Amino acid sequence: MLAAMPQPPSAASRDEPVIRERGDACPGALRLHAADDGFLARVRVPAGLLTVEQASALALAADRFGDGHLELTSRGNVQLRGLADGCGAGLAELLDRAGLLPAPSHERVRNIVATPLSGLDGPDRPDASAWAVEFDRLLCAAPWAAALSGRFLFAFDDGRGDVAALAPDVTVLGRSRGRALVRLGRSDDAVELAGQDAPRAALLAARYFLDAAAEAGTQAWRVAELPAEHALDEVEFVRRLDAAGITAETARSVDRPYAPPPRPSRTGGHDRATLCVLPPLGRIDSAQWRVLVEVADEGSGRLRVTPWRSVVLPSAGERAAARIEAVGLVLTPDSPWENVTACTGRPGCAKSLADVRADARAVADRARGPLPVHWSGCERRCGHPRGTAWVDLVATGSGYRLAAPGRPVRDDVRPTELAAALADARTDPDVVKK
Repeated sequence: MLAAMPQPPSAASRDEPVIRERGDACPGALRLHAADDGFLARVRVPAGLLTVEQASALALAADRFGDGHLELTSRGNVQLRGLADGCGAGLAELLDRAGLLPAPSHERVRNIVATPLSGLDGPDRPDASAWAVEFDRLLCAAPWAAALSGRFLFAFDDGRGDVAALAPDVTVLGRSRGRALVRLGRSDDAVELAGQDAPRAALLAARYFLDAAAEAGTQAWRVAELPAEHALDEVEFVRRLDAAGITAETARSVDRPYAPPPRPSRTGGHDRATLCVLPPLGRIDSAQWRVLVEVADEGSGRLRVTPWRSVVLPSAGERAAARIEAVGLVLTPDSPWENVTACTGRPGCAKSLADVRADARAVADRARGPLPVHWSGCERRCGHPRGTAWVDLVATGSGYRLAAPGRPVRDDVRPTELAAALADARTDPDVVKK
């Protein structure tokens, strides 16, 4: 595993408790966000699972109401940008008909990620997607769960450790012999129970968090923001589980498995294969998206959007790969776009100091390397990687500040220096070998 990259200031742990004076303004499909390029809608896709009908509806929404593009997020959701003022009712009706708004009061709290390849690459692990689907049903049926913030994250990991590395608030981690662990925030300890009880236990963990947040009175949005005297405790969690009829026990100092994200690839037999498709910078136009929908329709009937801005297509036909690559999407590892992410940047974001996507495109082929890189237009670093080391580029107005693990920060890298400086930072052998 790569060495951990320090979190940006906005996400770092704090010595002082977080005290919020306003509610969570995280955008959703019903609460649109006003951006410089129009309104933005974020459609939650629990576990990244979409039927072909739902995926088709998203393409239609992008064309009818937005700029004709879809953006994949670092939580496996889909964003629509460039939306016109006054489109909210029409957009909501379209999404609701497709089954993408099963509980309007809960639509912003359905932040659920799951191991994208779970159930596709071997029978030795539990099906994390099945857990996530059941959990989403329970979440939407619990009226109190609507009080969670739009930033609270649930992860269902089949045991390999991919989505468990994304700093979830509640993590379900598969174990052998039909068992599972539930981890609260960043705790080293966990609770062990029967896998069949995992979705309900995850819901009870959310209830425990809301109770602790209410008692603290600080309006914490995430588990890590709770003050120390109100931190979640595994012994108390076991007590709550027992009261709900779930047998569980504490597990101390649990190992943290780690698996890297799935790479762009075609794996499987000649006739049918699993494809992992990477749209450069996680942005895909509606025509490209419809090609993925057609491939899915001829295969499993589903698409899986990953938290690494890629799309997994199970059971794709033998000619699917050629069709996908023909429209400019990536299907092979070692592409210049692998592990390259960026925030929206100019012109879509008023806070951005640069058109980061254009700058990333200009140097992508000359700045390859194994370390991920994230381009940010401002200090907020929206959408930055989690769970791995990464090279941090932040626009300064005259260039970029470049930070890489184990290296001095370079405060003002000029545009003419970017390609060479970034390639060097991404291939640091002292970091990559860890």
